[in-house]
Amino acid sequence: MTELKRTLGVWSAASVSIGAIIGTGIFVLIGVASGLAGPAVVLSFVIAGVVVTLTALSAAELASFIHEAGGSYIFTTKAFGHFFGFIVGWMQSFDYIIGASAVAIGFAAYFTYFVGIPASTANLVVIGCILPLVLTLVNLRGLREAAGANNLLVALKVIALLLFIAIGGSFILSHGDFGNYRPFLPMGFHGVLSGAAIIFFAYIGVNTVTTMAEEVKDPGRTLPRAILIALAACTALYIGVSVVAVGLVNWNALSASSAPIEAALVVATSNPLVLKYVAVSALFATTSVVLSSIFGGSRMLFAMARQKVIPDRLARISGSGVPVYTVVISGIVMSAVVIASQANLDWLASIFNFGTLLTYTFINLSVIELRRTAPGTERPFRVPGYPVTPALGVASCILLSFYLNVNALIAAGAWIGIGIFLYALREGRSSSRPVPPGGA
Repeated sequence: MTELKRTLGVWSAASVSIGAIIGTGIFVLIGVASGLAGPAVVLSFVIAGVVVTLTALSAAELASFIHEAGGSYIFTTKAFGHFFGFIVGWMQSFDYIIGASAVAIGFAAYFTYFVGIPASTANLVVIGCILPLVLTLVNLRGLREAAGANNLLVALKVIALLLFIAIGGSFILSHGDFGNYRPFLPMGFHGVLSGAAIIFFAYIGVNTVTTMAEEVKDPGRTLPRAILIALAACTALYIGVSVVAVGLVNWNALSASSAPIEAALVVATSNPLVLKYVAVSALFATTSVVLSSIFGGSRMLFAMARQKVIPDRLARISGSGVPVYTVVISGIVMSAVVIASQANLDWLASIFNFGTLLTYTFINLSVIELRRTAPGTERPFRVPGYPVTPALGVASCILLSFYLNVNALIAAGAWIGIGIFLYALREGRSSSRPVPPGGA
């Protein structure tokens, strides 16, 4: 059995991408980016949102007429063939797993803080391992149940960010003190661009729902809408949070805080329930990111197995319509990475993101190539401003790649090398099999 069940409507589909996008990034990166851009970090969020929109529009077009599970892997395979599709799928799976492992460690750190136990390496490893395994069990119960859990988590963290914007914004307006916004560009426009490069990675996950195309109702219409709804909602929240945060706290103090959202909110309210809820929302955020990463990573591996570029036995689907083997593999490997890294969050973060930039580059290139090779295909959604829009998407991804940590390039090179070796080995075995009588 290799047919997935269509259970996701437009809001559940959008929730998958929102769940993947809004994680610890906004709770932490707002401080880091403020240190680079000052109050103009607001512009950094706008620029990062525009850059991500370029790729989101390309993903929306591709998803409107390619309805197979696998997202960027399937897009690239149809545009450039199995080899390049494999490389993109291989690297994107790597990013899903590494990213989720890093977020699981972030969850463990928040969890130890809230329950009052030492944040020792052993505690972080144990808690960080347990989270992906628990969420794997949630996935195995069925997509409807897993999507329901994700919708709840997304709602809780969105409510927290809206509370922050409402309470903080009201405080700023009622006091009429806008001094923290001056000078607006203390680090110049270069600082704004540096902040945008950091913030870009708080948007990763916008195309996660495309990996689940076969589980979406009326995908030609639903997927483009879900992608654009998720992007618009997250961009609006991010810009709102940045405007309020730098208005409440001087950007130097914001950049020095390890919990910038909490540090800013304390200025606007002393209500312990509100402060605790917004603080705890980081746990909702990290949990939903890991859950969405299992969605995305498992469906990517499932699509690759069904195309037989990895063992096709992994394409088995359970009676509840879940790609059981790839879900289990994704959860177990995420936990194994937490153990192998010994909960070293900095190291995991440093090797993340190459796969995402590579994926985004190929999403934009795939739109261009398929417009050329399949011009007559009906596309319910078309990228506005073609071909400038996808071309700018490619250029922006190449530009941002120069901001990657050297560890990311080394890890990506090694992972690609392993992937090419395994691909060549499998191709060699396939070509050496005897041809059955009467057929090729």
